[in-house]
Parts: sequence; C-alpha cells; structure tokens
Amino acid sequence: MTALRAAKQALRKEIKKRVASLSEEEKVRQSQVVSQKLLEHPKYQSSQRIAVFLSMPDEVRTEAIVQHMFSSGKVCFIPKYLTNSSHMDMLQLNSLEDIRSLPLTSWNIRQPADSDAQREEALDTGGLDLILMPGLGFDKSGNRLGRGKGFYDTYLERCMRHPKGKPYTIALAFKEQLCKEVPVDDSDMLVDEVLYEE
Repeated sequence: MTALRAAKQALRKEIKKRVASLSEEEKVRQSQVVSQKLLEHPKYQSSQRIAVFLSMPDEVRTEAIVQHMFSSGKVCFIPKYLTNSSHMDMLQLNSLEDIRSLPLTSWNIRQPADSDAQREEALDTGGLDLILMPGLGFDKSGNRLGRGKGFYDTYLERCMRHPKGKPYTIALAFKEQLCKEVPVDDSDMLVDEVLYEE
C-alpha cells in the first residue's frame, strides 16, 4: 500500500470515529446551520440545475435542501452509483414523493433502480450549475477525502468535457470532518468551497 493510501485510510478511520461520537441531535443541529448557510449562498441562489446527495447517517442531512430546491423551482439531480466501479450518473428527481419510491441500495441509500431508464442524466442535457459534495473529510484549501471509490472525481472529469464545463462545487460538512490537511494526489479534485459551522 502506498504511503498516500495508508495516510488516507488512517484519516478516514479517525474522522469516522469523530463523527460517530456525535449525537443525533448534534448532527441535526449542525445540518440546520449548514443548510441555512447554503440557502443564503449566492451560488446556490443563482443555480438552476443542482446535484445533491441523499445523506447517509454520517453525513450532513440534505432533506431540507432537497425540499427547498423543489419549492423554489430548481431542477434536482441525485447520484446513481454503479456497484463495483467508479461510475456515477446524476439523474433527475421529479418530486419529494419521488424519493420515497426509490429502492434502497446495500449502503442504505435511495437511488433510481437499474431498470429506471426514464430519468434524465444531467450531462445528457443542460449540464449542472452546482454540485453539493459529500465526503468524509475536508481541509480549508478545498481538499476532499472521499470514501475511496472515486465517484465524484470521475464525474467531475466528465463535467469538464461537457460544453457547460465544470460546475461550482460546495461540500457540506460537520465541523468534526474538518482536518488540518487532507492528503491528496493529482487525481483528487479540489472542492470550490466547504460549508460548516464555524
């Protein structure tokens, strides 16, 4: 194992431990603070086509953000991860009710089924204005520590080949996910901004 991979693994373990020690109430409280920051953010307000992750228990809750996107007429896209690969598509979500109809994956995330061929993929049409990024750890320079599968880095490379170019990226984090420095290499994409409770 390379030194970089070992450093990333060690940091993943440490951050998972930090987040696991947060109570449910504290996660919800910080999520509300971060969501409010996002809703007031000029980039969010000016974006029409936005990709957002449906949160796992160790991530900033995104339910209120998804609700706001629908109530303010934005177009919402969510990830569909292909197992055993680093390929991910961003597929359109039609409504809040739509989420409840999505099947659960083995990671306990709702995402469109493989047989669901009706949904628009963001890059097949108008591209994306903004991607809200999950992750395990972040530093203030915008370095991001993912879960090691490379889904978002690979997707951002695809975005760069789209006529619209790379969307603005905002990571949503608990303050416990902030690190002094995240170990990265050239294939790791920087996040434009990290939102957390300061």
